[in-house]
Amino acid sequence: MATATAEIKHAVRAGRHPGFRMVTPFCHGSHRNLAAMSPPDVTELLAHSAMFAQLDAAAREALARELVWLALPGGRPLFKSGEAADALYLLKSGSLGVFDDGLPEDAAELVQLIAAGECVGATSLLGGERRTRTVRALRDSELLRLDRGAFETLLGRYPHAMLGVARVTIERLQQRDPDACRPGLPRTFAILPVDQAVPARVLAMQLGQALEAYGRCAVIDGELGTGRSSDWFAEREAQLRFVIYLDASGDPLWRQRCLRQADVLLLPALAAQPARPWPEAALLDPQRTGHRARHLVLLHAGHQVSLGSAQRWRASFNGELRHHHICNDSDIVRLARRVSGHGRGVVLAGGGARGLAHLGMLRALHEAGHVFDAVGGTSIGAIIGAGMACGWELDAMTETFRRAFVQGRPLSDWTLPLVAMTRGRRASLMLRRTFGALEIEDLPLPYFCVSTQLSGGGMAVHRRGPLWLWLRASSAIPGVLPPVLHQGRVHVDGALVDNLPTDVMAADGIAHITALDIRADIALLTTAEESATPPLWRLLLQRRQDIRRPGLVSTLVRAGMVNGEAASEQRRARADLLITPPLEHIGMLDWKDWQRAIDAGYRHTIELLEARARKQLPCADESSAQLQGHHADPR
Repeated sequence: MATATAEIKHAVRAGRHPGFRMVTPFCHGSHRNLAAMSPPDVTELLAHSAMFAQLDAAAREALARELVWLALPGGRPLFKSGEAADALYLLKSGSLGVFDDGLPEDAAELVQLIAAGECVGATSLLGGERRTRTVRALRDSELLRLDRGAFETLLGRYPHAMLGVARVTIERLQQRDPDACRPGLPRTFAILPVDQAVPARVLAMQLGQALEAYGRCAVIDGELGTGRSSDWFAEREAQLRFVIYLDASGDPLWRQRCLRQADVLLLPALAAQPARPWPEAALLDPQRTGHRARHLVLLHAGHQVSLGSAQRWRASFNGELRHHHICNDSDIVRLARRVSGHGRGVVLAGGGARGLAHLGMLRALHEAGHVFDAVGGTSIGAIIGAGMACGWELDAMTETFRRAFVQGRPLSDWTLPLVAMTRGRRASLMLRRTFGALEIEDLPLPYFCVSTQLSGGGMAVHRRGPLWLWLRASSAIPGVLPPVLHQGRVHVDGALVDNLPTDVMAADGIAHITALDIRADIALLTTAEESATPPLWRLLLQRRQDIRRPGLVSTLVRAGMVNGEAASEQRRARADLLITPPLEHIGMLDWKDWQRAIDAGYRHTIELLEARARKQLPCADESSAQLQGHHADPR
């Protein structure tokens, strides 16, 4: 792995790529036309299908004789919402996308990915309904169709077996949560470099090696794949977990074949080079790539990200686009996890001074060998998460935030409270000094933070732009810090709408989410009985009496987190690992207790991880004692 990365860096610096010999585990024979598949071929396909595997041999043979083969080019619809449900389909090869029917076709949202071996359309067929969603080929696909009449005939001949198929379909429908539907795991990738100066072959071989951790993988380039039939590609995709289609020559016909075969498009470029559009204009527009995920892969010659490179290269693209900085071996491994659906993310909650416990939790996770491919957070969780996304060492990060929050006292520039209790200048300067001129796109780890948009729209997720500015917005406690005013919008603390944004992380396709939560459960108690504040002279007289009233800042901080706390219960349930240390002994503005907060977070995390390792704790958090559901592979 280290050698491959060194070759990439050498090639990036030299502006060329080294020679490489392609190796494939397959012979070149066995070319077949799927249209002429024999009954044994079809019955074998049915035997490996989750929908039909429970049928006995006689029922499978009868079913095989009723299936009709069809080919569907990439981008073409299989059926549309509202059409009659007249058949079900078994996907032989390729990839289908299920699209939300509530949006116009040009803005339809991909809600599920159908992979080879899976069925589509069975629920509508069995229910006698019309189609409720649109299904379209994401790439060139081959399917087997079972018409309603043929299904009903088989149901009459093999009622027990075919009712089993219906039962499986209904059970899946009942178990499905339409709000939590997420695409399945991709299997084929196309590496389409912007030009031939990119060391795409070395990148492909190194990525393939990293993908082997999750299943067999092969790389097919133009020399091996040009002139092959669709059946040849389908056979290899069926035998492998992953296939990487590589363009290393720039041949337009082969690049189009790679584009048609891929579930995911990987677009590598030399980060330091001037940005330019890809040869295929379709790659710049998600509507023309069939809603397939596009990943911009920026190769850096050194160990540091070239500042501004992501913003420069992203400028040509429209719509959703993810980008990855490749500086070292671990970045390739991270890329493999992300694009294959095995990414690991961490989400950090807000909570004022208690949020410094994140530093202890992160240290314990690091010592236990946990690695993360994406970071997100709210308020102080967003600030500490940003340091993590920058790649800072934990000791340096701890010292940086100690100086920033404890010595820097960013909430001490009190002012006449026309907008807020503080001017916000010290907080802004602290964030500027800490993070400099970094853009979010320049962070080595993919990162987001959350603010609340008071100008309409509710939650705002920030993935681009000045890092310090959106950290300032994410932590703008209403009444304590003035809001951030940007392009006509008013932004305040993200905790008002989403203090633990695991939902945002899950929507990014992250498979395993670790959530570091700071519960806002400090009760504001009082010994006074009053509906109005007494006059000043009475307050002075009561100073010697044991009368407790909540302070203004404490009231504002606590009130600002009420809504976020109520909604966080559902978001906690999204976490695969939920860590909530006991922090009742630390106030939300008690920055002087920074070390106690760190120690509490560290101790609790160590205890939780040790308990999980001993298999004495099947739940996500010892303190909650609630079973947290693990995100299952939808395949």
